[in-house]
Amino acid sequence: MEENIRRLKELIDGSDNIVFFGGAGVSTESGIPDFRSVDGLYNQKYKYPPEEILSHSFFERNPEEYYRFHHEKLRLTGAKPNAAHRKLAEWEAQGKLKAVITQNIDGLHQAAGSKNVIELHGTLLRTYCSRCGKPYPFELVNEGEGVPRCDCGGVVRPDIVFYEEPLKDEDIERAVHFIREADVLIIGGTSLVVYPAAGLINYYRGHKLVLVNKGETGADSYADLVIHEKIGEVFSQL
Repeated sequence: MEENIRRLKELIDGSDNIVFFGGAGVSTESGIPDFRSVDGLYNQKYKYPPEEILSHSFFERNPEEYYRFHHEKLRLTGAKPNAAHRKLAEWEAQGKLKAVITQNIDGLHQAAGSKNVIELHGTLLRTYCSRCGKPYPFELVNEGEGVPRCDCGGVVRPDIVFYEEPLKDEDIERAVHFIREADVLIIGGTSLVVYPAAGLINYYRGHKLVLVNKGETGADSYADLVIHEKIGEVFSQL
């Protein structure tokens, strides 16, 4: 691993056009559970499959059951940024990192100080009425009980991308731009199985592709450097 860390450090030190693309593994070291690991949300037993609960049609049809799941599994309960979040913010402040593109919805990149964050799947830190669009403080959803409702009677929802909903065109366009123009592309903490987000890395045109993930991914064979370790542990050595 020491040789891989040395090679990664050389790539970082030699570039001022780095882009980071990350997933759930970036936040697991902050205590936030992922979805697809052995202990992830998708491998736990509920009355309905989590994939169904997290769909637009289920939210519309059964907000009570959705919010039972949300309050049990998606509350933000004081998790703090870890070494990976902090290092990315540091690189951005130094002018080396141009963008963080994340599939996470926890806001930890911004909490660490990152400014240019593209949240492909939205964020739990914003909420709005699903009927009239009125914004509400996220505490209404994060700390309340039952189904939060707007003054108009509509159900207040988190500003996340449910299954059956498209990613925002603006976010896709920005992500493609930064990935296409990147000198170094670092992919971390993601198994690259969630599309269309995972497909965005195909826009990378450079030759300094780095993958940092505990397990293998379908893109390992295309990468110039692969490190199968926890990303926080790796970044803490840079």
